[in-house]
Amino acid sequence: MKAPTIFFDLDGTLIDSRGDIANSVNLTRADYGLPPLPLADITKMVGNGARQLMLRAMPDFAGQIDELVANNRRQYAAHLVVHTYVYPGVREGLEALHAMGCRMAVTSNKTAVLIPQILERLDILKFFETTVGGGDVPVLKPDPGLLFLAAERMGVEVQPTDWVAGDHYTDLEVGRRAGVHVCHCAYGFGQPRGEHFDVEVQDLRDFAAFLRGTLNA
Repeated sequence: MKAPTIFFDLDGTLIDSRGDIANSVNLTRADYGLPPLPLADITKMVGNGARQLMLRAMPDFAGQIDELVANNRRQYAAHLVVHTYVYPGVREGLEALHAMGCRMAVTSNKTAVLIPQILERLDILKFFETTVGGGDVPVLKPDPGLLFLAAERMGVEVQPTDWVAGDHYTDLEVGRRAGVHVCHCAYGFGQPRGEHFDVEVQDLRDFAAFLRGTLNA
């Protein structure tokens, strides 16, 4: 059986970025005279892009949302990997998937230009043929447009045997709507919210082992 193409989410799937995301939100809040929010509260707001994040974090400033998003993006870009790290098992899992012949991409609601910078600094960019993010498509996840754009850039047709791997319901819904298999990365900080998945793992090495078993069956 041919190795599948795998479309990975970023935050909560490959990396734990909660600390830097929360820091950027609180730096923006401070610029508007607001006190910091707890990490746990901000974590619950993540998953639908910077615009929704700032609307949730600063609802009383909704009329200034474009200004808030621009401020937050500046703050985040200045502190990309201060507290961000690759989840245990991710590097080894990616190495195993690459060795199997899997083609891989990152599809994230994070601002597109920041994704390769983060991956490069964490030394895992080399595993991915392309990265797609916010600003590359008109509608973010759970719309599957990011996935289809990544496939187009890779020169592949999306197949039912391909996979989406992610921690959040937006990722799982993308997989369902695109008609591919779905791996729920339960070690992340996302919320599945009852969305379907084909396999659930607590370590990306387990996903690699699962795929190896299906390819060798």
